[in-house]
Amino acid sequence: MPKKKYAQLEFIVLMASLMSIVALAIDALLPALDIIGINIGTTELADNQLLITMIFLGLGIGPLIFGPISDSIGRKPVVYMGFALFIIASFMCINATSLTVMIAGRILQGIGLSAPRTIAIAMIRDIYSGNYMARIMSFITVVFILVPIIAPALGKSVLDHYNWQAIFYIQLVFSGLVSLWFWKRQKETLEVSKRIRFSSHIFVDGIKELIKYQATIGYTLISGFIVGSFLVYLSSSQQIFEQQYNLKDEFPYIFALLAISIGTATFLNGTLVLKYGMKKLVSISLYAFFGISLLYIALFHNGTNPNVVILLIFFGLQFFSIGFLFGNLRALAMEPVGHIAGIAAAITGFVSTIMAVPISTYIGRYVEDTALPLFLGFLVCAAISIGILIYLKASMRKTKQ
Repeated sequence: MPKKKYAQLEFIVLMASLMSIVALAIDALLPALDIIGINIGTTELADNQLLITMIFLGLGIGPLIFGPISDSIGRKPVVYMGFALFIIASFMCINATSLTVMIAGRILQGIGLSAPRTIAIAMIRDIYSGNYMARIMSFITVVFILVPIIAPALGKSVLDHYNWQAIFYIQLVFSGLVSLWFWKRQKETLEVSKRIRFSSHIFVDGIKELIKYQATIGYTLISGFIVGSFLVYLSSSQQIFEQQYNLKDEFPYIFALLAISIGTATFLNGTLVLKYGMKKLVSISLYAFFGISLLYIALFHNGTNPNVVILLIFFGLQFFSIGFLFGNLRALAMEPVGHIAGIAAAITGFVSTIMAVPISTYIGRYVEDTALPLFLGFLVCAAISIGILIYLKASMRKTKQ
């Protein structure tokens, strides 16, 4: 393999590994939610969903801290800061005896992990742009998807042989190995000449610069609705398959199967995006996401859960559509703001995540005895996203005239 291709492959795998610690921290915990809930004294099943949604709150807050700092001192030191905070937060979770302490630990875990997650995106933007950035993001997401495929099974295996605390220790070991690899092999991507002096105005200036770009704002809002609807599935999937369908042992394999659906679409996106472009793929995928949701509601509007195979088919189709959205939406939002990639990744990540948390928390409260509220949430989020997309297209046409 030529040296340049090998270097690009290592970069893709390393960036995916930085981002995948987030997936490990979320998905490996899914099989243990009810057991952790009993240990920390939760009384409502919906409260267990907070162990998933609250880490996303941290993932939204953290970039506001780490993004501007990375634009000032470089990308690599910020990643080390994030890993240090993640280690402290993980020990908080391991020793938690109440829901309050566990939630605090999960929020801090999210803040810490937002550093490698946000900086990975900023480093990608430092090197690539346009459809090629979307292509690289797609390949990174394919590698990243391997973690959700194996994480629940890993979590269940650890749970069967040890205890729920051991899941957090696995996360710590993995983060240590990735941080060591990052330190040894990855060069700094932000040149000294392009760094922005850190000041109290850097965040305000970043927002002022961002709001000049309508496309960045629009695609970030769409991303918020899509991530929000997907987060409902993440936080309630254990409840749906283990409680509603009594598939406790099968749950890790079901989760892996659906992750493969997203991974397949993301892999195809890496090829199709160069042929059709990001905007066209986003449009088709959003309409598909809306149509599949509408069909499910029309067929099962009475609230009775269908056969699990039928539910999996609908979920698989939905997540196949989502696989074309994640990387493309982020790349489209970042495309006009490469000159402030760090703060831009921070603010856009904050907006989309802060949108996603209340959306998922609200919808998740209704997922008790049926999966129907999940698809109603999908439908509403898709409809609003399509409305934003139509507005963006209309505005761009006016600008060209």
